[in-house]
Amino acid sequence: MFEDSLVESVRRIRTRSRRYAVGATLLEAALVGVIMLVPYLYPAALPPRLLSVPLISPPPAAPSAPQTASTPAVRPVNLETALTAPSHIPTQIDRVAINAPEPLGPIGIGPESGTPASVPWTGPSATPSLPSVHLAKPTEPLRISSGVAAGQLLAPIQPRYPAIALAAHIQGTVVVAATISPAGRIQDLRVLGGPPMLVSAAVDAVSQARYRPFLLNGQPVPVETTISVNFVLGQ
Repeated sequence: MFEDSLVESVRRIRTRSRRYAVGATLLEAALVGVIMLVPYLYPAALPPRLLSVPLISPPPAAPSAPQTASTPAVRPVNLETALTAPSHIPTQIDRVAINAPEPLGPIGIGPESGTPASVPWTGPSATPSLPSVHLAKPTEPLRISSGVAAGQLLAPIQPRYPAIALAAHIQGTVVVAATISPAGRIQDLRVLGGPPMLVSAAVDAVSQARYRPFLLNGQPVPVETTISVNFVLGQ
């Protein structure tokens, strides 16, 4: 009784279980084979409903011809019989007078009907007169770039190199802000930067510069710009 529960009996238990498993597998395979062979050996055992099912689909039905409404046959028209020559040819053609439409009177109804006052008819050729436009002159000088101002310069600016700056080997650029009048003359100068020894010579050179008048809508106007005066040793 206790022999199967011992460790030494493990091999015996496993051997017996393997035999049972193999036998059960073979038995199940035999049953499945018998079930599969019954319909082939005894076709009468199958239900009649399954035997009458066709295995091939029926051919598609032929397309029916479209039904078209019967239309009456169109007979050709003989133009030779439809056209006839006139029996009388007129010698002259009477002119038909077309009356021109009467010109419209004053348009608009008075205050009795609640509409605006009447507007007189001026005819189709009347054109409204355009009001004249007067452009006001600017009250302050217009700001322009230094490149535009240089293009209007009549003669290049050539300053005199100060002797003291030449002896001290000082060179550089003096930048001034200038207002140019409508006649092209310098009106106002303001030094913006540069070496102090070169400022006086730059202001004297810019004061003598002359420009073409700057036009706005055909009228000369004052402008404001910046002018750069370069001092280079050896020139």
